[in-house]
Amino acid sequence: MNQTFCVSDQEAGSRVDVFLSRSCENLSRSYIQKLLKAQAVMVNGNAVRSSYKVEAEDRICVDIPEAAEPEILAEPMELDILYEDQDVILINKPKGMVVHPAAGHYSGTLVNGLMNHCRGQLSGINGVLRPGIVHRIDMDTTGVLIACKNDTAHRLVAAQLKEHTVVRRYRAIVHGVIREEEGTVDAPIGRHPADRKKMSINERNGRPAVTHYRVLKRFKQFTYIECRLETGRTHQIRVHMASVRHPLLGDQVYGPEKCPFRLQGQTLHAEVLGFVHPGTGEYMEFHAPLPEYFENLLTKLES
Repeated sequence: MNQTFCVSDQEAGSRVDVFLSRSCENLSRSYIQKLLKAQAVMVNGNAVRSSYKVEAEDRICVDIPEAAEPEILAEPMELDILYEDQDVILINKPKGMVVHPAAGHYSGTLVNGLMNHCRGQLSGINGVLRPGIVHRIDMDTTGVLIACKNDTAHRLVAAQLKEHTVVRRYRAIVHGVIREEEGTVDAPIGRHPADRKKMSINERNGRPAVTHYRVLKRFKQFTYIECRLETGRTHQIRVHMASVRHPLLGDQVYGPEKCPFRLQGQTLHAEVLGFVHPGTGEYMEFHAPLPEYFENLLTKLES
């Protein structure tokens, strides 16, 4: 697979490995350096070393070898199905479940369960590792998620996601007391410059990201909020709320390391998903009830 990049005036002067690590979110810097040693990185038609400093209007072509994909097996598991027809299936994903297979998680994922339940009727646009998957939510985020059973449905739902017409509303509990009734965070999100496993507000290389939030209830040290997504960047709500000094309760990646409650990751729930059905053309909206741990936590905070 080839990827091509053009260097802007602002990026001129950076080492080529640094430039590529910013541009290729899915590639680590060490892997990029291996590609450079293998002469798989061409600048204006010539192979370069990692010490090369890019110049404005340089055309950089990266030849990324296709990864050998492991066989993904169908696994019987209980799925909380909110709705299903011949085109789509809506799942209420539990906490701790990974959406699709990746390094370290090749079994027990939602995809493994969908493959067993749908018996081959899943879209193939995203390849063998992510059949049916149009979007995803984090492992420790709960709530409603849509998968598509055929490529036509997949393309139509993906187009709505790209155009930001899918309704996505989340419930979250954040640190601190938010004084205003509602607000908006409009800040681009990209890969963290120092920690490739994290995302961050990145004015230079980030992609546009907008999160609207409103207060549902205030507690002594925390606030219960609803978040509405305009965009769907990786870790968007977690990064945006941390950026305004209200990180999600339980989020040890973007918030405090110590949590006053025994939680498994962030308190974030995808409550509502609304979209135009790819087969009927009608708008449909699905709600996932708050998980028990979330309800219990709200009761504790009220007492």
